[in-house]
Amino acid sequence: MDDFVARNGRLWAEGVSLSAVAARVGTPVYVYSSNTLLQHFRRLKEAYAPLRPSIRYAMKANANLAILRLLAKEGAGFDVVSRGEIFRVLKAGGEPSAIDFAGVGKRDDEIAFALETGIDTFNVESEGELDRIDAVAGGRGQVANVALRVNPDVDPKTHVYITTGKKESKFGLDFDRARRLAATMKARRGVRFLGLHVHIGSQITEVQPYREMVTRLLSLARELQPSHPSLVRVNIGGGFGIHYRGGEAPEIAEYARALLPPLLASGFAVHMEPGRLLVGNAGVLLTRVLYVKEGGDRRFVIVDAAMNDLLRPSLYSAFHRIEPLEPRPGPESPADVVGPVCESGDFLGKDRSLPPLLPADLLAVRSAGAYGFVMSSQYNARPRAAEVLVSGDRFGVVRRRETMEDLVRGETADPEWETA
Repeated sequence: MDDFVARNGRLWAEGVSLSAVAARVGTPVYVYSSNTLLQHFRRLKEAYAPLRPSIRYAMKANANLAILRLLAKEGAGFDVVSRGEIFRVLKAGGEPSAIDFAGVGKRDDEIAFALETGIDTFNVESEGELDRIDAVAGGRGQVANVALRVNPDVDPKTHVYITTGKKESKFGLDFDRARRLAATMKARRGVRFLGLHVHIGSQITEVQPYREMVTRLLSLARELQPSHPSLVRVNIGGGFGIHYRGGEAPEIAEYARALLPPLLASGFAVHMEPGRLLVGNAGVLLTRVLYVKEGGDRRFVIVDAAMNDLLRPSLYSAFHRIEPLEPRPGPESPADVVGPVCESGDFLGKDRSLPPLLPADLLAVRSAGAYGFVMSSQYNARPRAAEVLVSGDRFGVVRRRETMEDLVRGETADPEWETA
């Protein structure tokens, strides 16, 4: 479900014409629907209501302050992976006590900042990391809540780059290592062992991997709890799939029907970390046609958005639907939608069936709310796109388009030389 719909031959976001947004703000521009985002959050909360889970939004999917504030006002917590993400949550008005700090490489300064901020829990991925948290917290006279991230060796049947729960992954601890690390907890003064955490991947479009993951996770939690009565929580991660083509992912309630019975029966408190599920279908990327070029037996639609604006097609061969905001009459034919960046991998979509297009026509790249702007860059010295939030019949810029000066901000051509 989303609020990007065609009316009278034009594409709208809620009550706002996307053509009007492009005319006022320019392109490329990301446009987010407040209502879509909020409805996805509310449907998730309703589906898992018997558990009363703590929903910690995985903000790596989309870290815009306006998005974070909307979710904070709805009662969401946050899953973060850096000091910068904690900083963003605080700027957006998020509650520090509803932050889980994940990630395989936490620096000492990040651990100290998280402790100073008063976050809820560190999700721990290695013995070395637990040692550092223990030392930093103990040195500050604090006790850090920790959950061990375990690797259940479950195949999520998704792209290899976003598979995180198999034994060859850099993430998490295998069960034997987790058991050995748990056994050291009572001797540590700077940590409190609260739970187990798991996250097996992203854009998972089958329910079975979750069933298998929850079964293994709860089995280990029950095994450890008699020796560790402080272990009261399991975090089942996120990764729930969304619709990119249409119809490929189960609905929120279908995942919930499979996971609720074992989780309810376990008696453990539950955290979850949805990201893409909430924001993916809540955003589009608008781009303008620059040229239409015939090359050999192919039609190339060259647009002003590129791989630096939306990396997913180049990085994962990810599919995003592409459609004109105001389609012209005429037969559709195949086309590659490509950007101006000097890379053969600079494309938004290949072999797409599109109607006739002319320079200045506008296209919408759908389902671009997750892993869109957050993965963008200034490659080829291209300023990053603007971001816009729609609410009903109003829209507002929530990140201005970068300028030429932004490209060199923080740099100098004449360094102040120092001797090592």
